[in-house]
Amino acid sequence: MSKHPQKAADFIANEARTDWHDQSLWVVREKRDKLAKGIAEWEELRELASQIKDHTLSHLDHYLEEFEKNALANGVQVHWAKDAETHNHIVHDILQKQKVRRLVKSKSMLTEECGLNPFLEKQGIEIIDTDLGERIIQLKDEPPSHIVMPAIHLKKEEIGELFHEKLQTEKGATDPQYLTEAARQHLRSHFLQADAALSGVNFAVAETGGVTVCTNEGNADMGIHLAPVQIHCMGLEKVIPRQKDLGVFTRLLARSATGQPITIYTSHHLKPKPGGEMHIVIVDNGRSEQLGREDFRNSLKCIRCGACMNTCPIYRRSGGHSYDYTVPGPIGSILTPGKDLKKYSDLPFASTLCGSCTDVCPVKIDIHQQLYKWRQIIAEEGHLPKAKAREMSMAAKVLSSPKAYRRATKWMRRLMRFLPRPLLYLNRNVWGKQRELPQVPRQTFKDWYKHEGNES
Repeated sequence: MSKHPQKAADFIANEARTDWHDQSLWVVREKRDKLAKGIAEWEELRELASQIKDHTLSHLDHYLEEFEKNALANGVQVHWAKDAETHNHIVHDILQKQKVRRLVKSKSMLTEECGLNPFLEKQGIEIIDTDLGERIIQLKDEPPSHIVMPAIHLKKEEIGELFHEKLQTEKGATDPQYLTEAARQHLRSHFLQADAALSGVNFAVAETGGVTVCTNEGNADMGIHLAPVQIHCMGLEKVIPRQKDLGVFTRLLARSATGQPITIYTSHHLKPKPGGEMHIVIVDNGRSEQLGREDFRNSLKCIRCGACMNTCPIYRRSGGHSYDYTVPGPIGSILTPGKDLKKYSDLPFASTLCGSCTDVCPVKIDIHQQLYKWRQIIAEEGHLPKAKAREMSMAAKVLSSPKAYRRATKWMRRLMRFLPRPLLYLNRNVWGKQRELPQVPRQTFKDWYKHEGNES
């Protein structure tokens, strides 16, 4: 069972790391704000992107079929996977047919979601992540903690130590340029020896049958152009109707993700290279079910920019690993309950419901409202912890009755004046660990108003 509060507490125990993680992500959020304010029509862009996604999701079957038809006409081999297991077997079958023993892979949260790396490693295939952040966590044998910056939880000193152990760099080296150059040299041989390359997909254009991959490091392009076999894995929600729609999303994506005008590489793959093979694997893995949930279907509009994570006060101060899922943060907390309501029942509560995630979402997903809706469903289906369920039930009775509320507040005012501190600040009173309760007034506003000779 997911235990976000406990894992968050483990992360927060290191106060210096928590502050550094919080500030690092806030810097990215501020860069996003600066770039967004530089575009006068920013809100119109968000609205247009939202409408395109709404339209696409309402006609998803049509656009997926159109995409497949055009991709096949381009000479691409298209595969359909109903779940993660099917996806992994499809990729393995492609590699087996081509006798591939070495695969280089650029960043793909879908393959993380499907557990492709451990699956292929069990089949005896060497799989190397070539995105720098992904390679760092692969060497560290950890999952990503952020969908755009997978190693954001690690400091350069820790990466230097890791590279010294795994790549034999100088001990104590922390210079980012030196460490990046070491990673480049290390990855170069893997690129040259790879028999196949795999990438994720940012957008799939139904009109052309082509896919677009947005990266900053050029690793996806190097892998795809060098290896004879290229594979692109995409969730079925990645499809958009027309080529001209791409401009809307590419303007929003990089600005929202990392605060840059556009990714360094925006690569369009339409057909196989001469003498090569190009495969596209379209994956469902619960997305159709999510599409059928009226209250949650627009979570499929997500373009995986991570802006909701960068702004979320809970994510910034609890770290991505506390969510125990490939996609952490606010968007992950509305995707995971649909996969396993009981296991992930605590994630929708990992939010202040401040609405900042909704405000920065480039496709206008009502994230905090969906989190609130999941909370109601979790309570109705009995997945709240017993103590919390009892407290919520009592609170509901008191707050729904003016008479009970007046009595309760009257007694609490008296108790708070006379109870000794150890009883007021019990270990269970987490709120009180770092805060003082306010001074209790001797009378309520209503009592004061009545005392002044007014009618109540």
